[in-house]
Amino acid sequence: MNTQPLLRRRFQAHEIYIRYIGQSRTESSRQNIATAKKHAPTQQPSDRSPEETAPKRNLYAPTRGHQYEEGNEKLKELWDEATEVPEWVDWEQIDRGQQVFYSYAGIALTAQSILGGMGAGRITEVLARPSGFSTKVAKHRLYKTNQHILQVTKSLESIIIKHDGAGHRSSIHVRLLHAAVRRRIMKLAAEKPSYYSASEYGVPINDLDSIGTIATFSLTLVWPPMPGQGIFLRAQETADYIALWHLIAHYLDTPTDNLTTPQKAHEMMESIFVSEIRPTETGKGQPPAYASRDFLNASAIWLNAKELSDAFGLVNWGWFYFALVAWRCIFFCGLGYTYRSFEYLDKMKIAKLRKLLYAVIVENKEHGLGSEINFEFKYIPNYDLTATEPGEYEGVIRDSGVK
Repeated sequence: MNTQPLLRRRFQAHEIYIRYIGQSRTESSRQNIATAKKHAPTQQPSDRSPEETAPKRNLYAPTRGHQYEEGNEKLKELWDEATEVPEWVDWEQIDRGQQVFYSYAGIALTAQSILGGMGAGRITEVLARPSGFSTKVAKHRLYKTNQHILQVTKSLESIIIKHDGAGHRSSIHVRLLHAAVRRRIMKLAAEKPSYYSASEYGVPINDLDSIGTIATFSLTLVWPPMPGQGIFLRAQETADYIALWHLIAHYLDTPTDNLTTPQKAHEMMESIFVSEIRPTETGKGQPPAYASRDFLNASAIWLNAKELSDAFGLVNWGWFYFALVAWRCIFFCGLGYTYRSFEYLDKMKIAKLRKLLYAVIVENKEHGLGSEINFEFKYIPNYDLTATEPGEYEGVIRDSGVK
């Protein structure tokens, strides 16, 4: 698939945007550097790591209030696209779609298997360039992704543009971050062709990659891992949840033609499974979780096709772990079907989970992100990092931090 024509407009707008950031920061630095030096306190030695003291690369803030200035036509075009509300949006349906996620939150978080995503070899090669897949990095990346999901499902106001909602802001952050990573990788590949092969893997984070990513977040809640664990969404729930991610895809500048109906979405997902799920060596590594290796293997094999599990070299896990995974499925099935049968119970659970998941994943300082992040350009692609950095397996039980 030739993705270059599809990305020409996106490259132009994003190229102007990246240049604008550099110019605006240079101008402001020249104006303030003398004052800053004059009044700067005496620097004291710091015990913080270079990563902690590195400047934040916020890709969102410079666009606010500058897109309508003279000479910023491309920046204006980008901003207008990112803040346009399509005619097909039904806000009541979007609200219902957000609630669907929390109705099945427990099983949804296990259904969105890392293994399935790592099976897309081309996407994995792109992900490896900025930061690799060390246990620490993979865990942080997983939590950042979960923060985005929690923000776009937090409330209807969170994704309404005129309310400047956190879900809409984070979606634009992600869109701009993807543009910066794409530009950086292509620049390095032009200087050193062995760093990344666009002819083999495609333009980084192209339209097909973006479609596959949206499919991972949305359609994997519906097919096939959910039925594989005994949960079958109602037809209306399926349509509502896909409608939610139809809107998120629009914010992310992802093609949305295949998300207009559940039938088209299903067909698109099946096509991606056939054409894109081809694991590479880069995608293999230690998963960032505290459960035992055997249980993680059992879960991955249960949720994914045998061919994909074999391609990753997952070992046979035995009947004991089979029974554990089966019991987990029975447990979530019981919860899911019971709560959705009683509207008041379902609403009570949704309200509590919205607060609990955000507290555990985003606000927890010991085991979560510690605070809300803005999707800064933290991990810069460079020539020294082109593959995984797997962590060592630790067969110990750790405190989860959740009481």
